[in-house]
Amino acid sequence: MADTQAAETGQEKPGAPAAAEAPQKEPKSVRVVMLALMVAMMLAMLDNMIVGTAMPTIVGELGGLEHLSWVVTAYTLATAAATPLWGKLGDMYGRKGAFMTSIVIFLVGSALSGMAQDMGQLIGFRAIQGLGAGGLMVGVMAIIGDLVPPRERGKYQGMMAGVMALAMIGGPLVGGTITDNWGWRWAFYINLPLGVVALAAVSAVLHLPKKRNKTRIDYLGAGLLTLGITSIVLVTTWGGSQYAWTSARIMELIAIGVVALIGFVFWQTKAAEPVLPLHIFRSLNFTLMSVIGFIVGFVMFGATLFLPLYQQSVQGASATNSGLLLLPMLGAMLVTSMVAGRVTTNTGRYKVFPLVGGVLLAVGLYLLSTMDTDTTRFISGVYMAVVGLGMGCLMQITMLVAQNSVEMKDMGVASSSTTLFRTLGSSFGVAIMGAIFNDRVKGVMSERAGSLGSKITEQSAQLDAKSLAKLPAAAREAYQHAVSAGTHSAFLLGAVIAVAVVVAAVFVKEVPLRGGPQKTGSDEAAPLPVVEAV
Repeated sequence: MADTQAAETGQEKPGAPAAAEAPQKEPKSVRVVMLALMVAMMLAMLDNMIVGTAMPTIVGELGGLEHLSWVVTAYTLATAAATPLWGKLGDMYGRKGAFMTSIVIFLVGSALSGMAQDMGQLIGFRAIQGLGAGGLMVGVMAIIGDLVPPRERGKYQGMMAGVMALAMIGGPLVGGTITDNWGWRWAFYINLPLGVVALAAVSAVLHLPKKRNKTRIDYLGAGLLTLGITSIVLVTTWGGSQYAWTSARIMELIAIGVVALIGFVFWQTKAAEPVLPLHIFRSLNFTLMSVIGFIVGFVMFGATLFLPLYQQSVQGASATNSGLLLLPMLGAMLVTSMVAGRVTTNTGRYKVFPLVGGVLLAVGLYLLSTMDTDTTRFISGVYMAVVGLGMGCLMQITMLVAQNSVEMKDMGVASSSTTLFRTLGSSFGVAIMGAIFNDRVKGVMSERAGSLGSKITEQSAQLDAKSLAKLPAAAREAYQHAVSAGTHSAFLLGAVIAVAVVVAAVFVKEVPLRGGPQKTGSDEAAPLPVVEAV
């Protein structure tokens, strides 16, 4: 097994001189590469945060308010559909080339989006940008999986969690500042210098073994998977908003999605080089991490969507301050992720983190569901910190265990699959929690404010600050109670869903992490690729 693994990664057998020297080079060179990877990761995570802040200005200049949702939906669809393909391309033809190509496509899409002259062009260019974004996160995770043994990977978890926290906090602030001072087009152009830095750094310091694979790409499998994912995302995006959940259009999309995914699973058992090899799901740990990743995406994006809304509508925070008020959750997530990484590196043990993380996540979401119009910012901050502690135990550990559960040749599809399940979880979370929130808000507004309440929330259950300020005092108070009721229902659902993380974590098997102390000749001791700083 050691020989096979070394051959797959293009290295000498264990014991060869090159392999013996590798560990002395690895720490410095990996740190240099990590900086470049973090810039690329920042590109993917910052984009939606910045663009979301700029959307009102974009609509004011380009018009097309009725197509506003497609600016986000086109990007999300393209990202979700491209994610598994980038992972497979990296496995087949080399990680570095696939990653750099995805950065170039993302930058082309960013430049074109900044030059868009109407809403139709912007939507199309955002789709191009999303195609590239699908490869950014997968590329970062898969390259880290190639460079750093799982046993040592925990040391870098804090950096990844830090980038995520920085993007979630700084995105709206940066977006607002850029839009106000430079114009909305720079919300896209700002990606260009960052992307060029990432490209130059990756090109200079990342050296991975080149791969040549004469096997044809599984175009049929890719098409079926794309069709299935597109249908699912459209159902979760349109259901309950543009179309009723029981409408013919939603039913058609569900049918198309189910048929496409069933056909995809069947074809993957026949394809010579499947897009998503089903054998990776034979590993119980990988399957469990996919489930946990889906749930984490479900509750995390729901929390980051409804907490600012609650803070602005009920607690009176400004749009800028509502982002800063998320610091307790994001700070706790960052600290816990760093601690979890250190403990995992030092001990090789990780099962405790999904267990504890699931419990903290469920408890934290339940506490958030108890918030009402009288809850202080301090108390809500404490509740958010509990959720952050839970997410910190889960965010990076799920990827680490998933990558440790597959062979090196499947590192790309393992990374892309885990990312895809988290993305799909976020789509379902935003849609389902959003539907429950909207229904509850409209119901309470109708109860407390009668026909006026129904009229206020007829178009949308989520009012912006300007609309809220124009309401009569009685209607504004009714809306605050309605938002409290809506967040209660949404977070209570999240708490129930989070219990599944605990159940899944119970069945995780603590398989030794590759790269740790092993017996001589163990198949887990095979070296991983090493990069050299140039």
